[in-house]
Amino acid sequence: MDSEPMKVACAVIEDGGRILAAQRSGAMSMPLKWEFPGGKVRPGESPEECLAREVEEELGLLVRIVRPLPAVVHRYPGFTIELLPFFCAVAGGGLRLNEHSAVAWLAPAMLREMDWAAADIPVVESCLARLEGGE
Repeated sequence: MDSEPMKVACAVIEDGGRILAAQRSGAMSMPLKWEFPGGKVRPGESPEECLAREVEEELGLLVRIVRPLPAVVHRYPGFTIELLPFFCAVAGGGLRLNEHSAVAWLAPAMLREMDWAAADIPVVESCLARLEGGE
């Protein structure tokens, strides 16, 4: 049994009314599943610092955090994560793929059509609820 979930920060990046989805590479665990970019929070690092570091490392983008979304705890076989999502805006940089096989800028109506990693599905739903509620 896991002692404590692994903390993972992820970015729901919105730009021009579209949301960025990233497809995991075939070499990663959960190959070719779609996810919101991010990664593991390091010891002594805040989720916000993690998010900025991971998005820049993975995608070459600088982001500005707009607001947090509800955390998600998800148990995968062998490990549990606490996913800490944040709505973000692009603040600079240039999009490049360093780890993912593809990215897509999606209209919110298309988000449910993607084959998401399981932990990201509740993030999709809270993202859509926020967008539809005009928050």
